[in-house]
Formats: sequence, C-alpha cells, structure tokens
Amino acid sequence: MDDGTIGPELDPTEGTRERRWRLAIGADDEASSALSAEDRRLSAALDALYGDGSGDTAADQRKRRGGLGRSAPRVAQWMGDIRSFFPEQVVQIVQKDAFERLNLKQMLMEPEFLRAIEADVNLVADLVSLRSAMPDKTKDIARSIISDIVAKLMQRLEQKTAEAIRGALDKSRRTNRPRQRDIDWPRTIAANLRHYQPDHKTVVPEKLVGFMRRQRRLVDLDEVTLCVDQSGSMASSVIYASIFAAVMASLPVVRTKLVCFDTAIVDLTAELSDPVEVLFGVQLGGGTDINQAVGYCAERIERPTKAHFVLITDLYEGGNGQELLRRLATLVRSGVNVVVLLALTDQGRPGYDPSMAGSVAALGIPVFACTPDHFPDMMAAALRREDIGAWAASADIKLVRADAETPKAAE
Repeated sequence: MDDGTIGPELDPTEGTRERRWRLAIGADDEASSALSAEDRRLSAALDALYGDGSGDTAADQRKRRGGLGRSAPRVAQWMGDIRSFFPEQVVQIVQKDAFERLNLKQMLMEPEFLRAIEADVNLVADLVSLRSAMPDKTKDIARSIISDIVAKLMQRLEQKTAEAIRGALDKSRRTNRPRQRDIDWPRTIAANLRHYQPDHKTVVPEKLVGFMRRQRRLVDLDEVTLCVDQSGSMASSVIYASIFAAVMASLPVVRTKLVCFDTAIVDLTAELSDPVEVLFGVQLGGGTDINQAVGYCAERIERPTKAHFVLITDLYEGGNGQELLRRLATLVRSGVNVVVLLALTDQGRPGYDPSMAGSVAALGIPVFACTPDHFPDMMAAALRREDIGAWAASADIKLVRADAETPKAAE
C-alpha cells in the first residue's frame, strides 16, 4: 500500500519495521516476538491465497501448506479474516484474486464438485461468502445449489420445529370434535375402552378427545428474536439460524424476527418467507459489534414479558464489552427471556471468549452451544419459560459457569 501499512493500525515507527517486513514476506516465525497472534492470523489469511510458491525456502515450504482448495473448503472463515483486516476496496480485490488464482469458478462449474457439496452446510456458507465475486452465471448455479441444500435442511428440521414450538394447541382445554392432527390418542383410547372389539383386537372409538385450538390475537403472541453473529467463524450457525427463523416465521403462533450483524446490522425479518433470499442477504465475515446489535434488538422489543431473545455469537466482542453486559442485564431485569448460544452447529463444539461467556452467565443468562437437533426442544422450553439449565442438563448439554470455567463440551 502507498502509506506503507499492512493490515490494521500499524504504527510506522522503528519498532514496527520487523513486523511490517515479516508480514510483507510471510515470514511469521512462531518464535519471533515481532508478530502478535492477530498478525499471524493476518499472515495465514494472505498465505492461503498468495502463499503458493514452489521455492525451497522455509517460508515457501510453509506457504505450500496454505490454500483454500477442495480438500479444505473453509472459504467463509478465510473471507471473514480478510474482511476484518482490510477495507472494503481491498477486500474486493482479494476476492477477485481468490476467484481467479484458486480456480474457485472452475470448481463450482465441475459436476463432481457440485455433487460433493450436496447438503453441506459449510459449503453453503462458502458459496454465500463468495457470491459478490461470482460471475452472474456462476451465481445462478450457486443459488440453485443453495436452494437444494436449504430444501433438504428444511425437510429435516421443519416438522420437529413446528411440533415442538407450536403454541396453538391449548392442552388445558379439550374438545370432542378435534381435527385429526389434534386428537389426543391416549385419552381417546382410555375413553373408549368399553368399545373394545375382541374379534378385531382393536378399539372402535365412539367419542374422540382432542385439543381445542386457541384463537390468539397478534398482540398476544410471544415475540422471538434471533440475533445472529455473521462473522466468518459463525458461518454454519448463521445458516441454521436462518432456516429455523424461516420455519418459526411460518407458524402463526409466534412473532419471529431475524437480525444478523458484524459491525453493521442487517434486519432480515421481512425476508423470512424465503430462506434462500435470507441467506443471500447475509454478509459473512468482518468484525463484530455485539453490543450495537443487542441495542438494536432491544429497542424493537414491544412487550418484554412476552419476549424471547436468542443471541447466537462466540462472544468475541469488538465493540463495548461492558456496555454489552449492561444491555443484557437490562433485558433480563425487564422480563425478557434471554438465551446465549455460542454455536448452532452439528458439532456443537464452539470456540468462544471464555471471559465474556462467564460474565454473561453471571447475569443469570444460560450460555451454551446447541446442535440443530436440540434447538427445537430448547426453543419450546424457552417459550414455556422453563428452566433452561434444567433442560440442558436433561439433554446432556454443559452450560458455561458464571466463574468462566470452560465446560468440557466446549473445549
């Protein structure tokens, strides 16, 4: 660059010469004190794209271990690193270089590669991350792939989510004229045992017992806000959160909002009828300002005692951490049901800021990682305002403790 800087906030003084030189040539020797952990992350991100030389030096040998090829398609994480270190104009140049140098366009056009990414959430995140650098033809193919994968995930998750969350069934009231899907079969069988037919070895019900559907006004509905960190490390969580938000928005028994954030905030609530469109509205990568996002959501909560706020983030705060804690404490005091998920992934094993996680837990907020299969039951327990700690224990999920001790499940 013309000003002699590389990456964020480099002070052009004598003490930074070695640091700048090492970043420029990619010599991030771990034994050197010139580079911080963040510097090495920057160097690794650049090596993945530009460090593919074939020389014999130690630096070249190290560089050949980089790359974003099909053996390790972690484009979303890499793109997030790039966005966090460089301004938008530079990011666009790097994206273009990645698309050309790493043959990502060719990979997306190969039938065998397309088959390999079928139903892979991580690769959905990669495609979303690269969409701004894709030619129109490739972008259409990417959208088609994402649509297919989202459809499969919806098929896997929709029914369980709807069954777990559906608050339209008021089980305190009964009716003898239920719809088929509202029949309470155990009670129906018990009420008709006298009509047992020995010849047919079955009960012929004379009277059906079922749940009466509760007519709920819009003003009476619980509010659910999913506030999702869209930094590169949270890519898979964003995909799943978007799908769950779309499913919940289709249920007439809750009011669902989806807000994604990095250092900017994107309110995708209006797009929830189309989960693919939601994903194309996500901008994976960049920095993180959790405090700003929580403030945005807090201002839009209409009735705190009927509100549920699910914050999905690794809690690495790039903004004001103390103000974030104050905002969360205010939400809890106002009656909002707050839950913090460190990850919403199939692995359920997040990397997160243990200090901030412990501080959030000290506010009485449950903090833990969750798999997509557990999420519907967790959300149902939250809607019933049950003890999430007790629910987590029953599901063998470890919560972060208020003393910031890292639970085994998150190590």
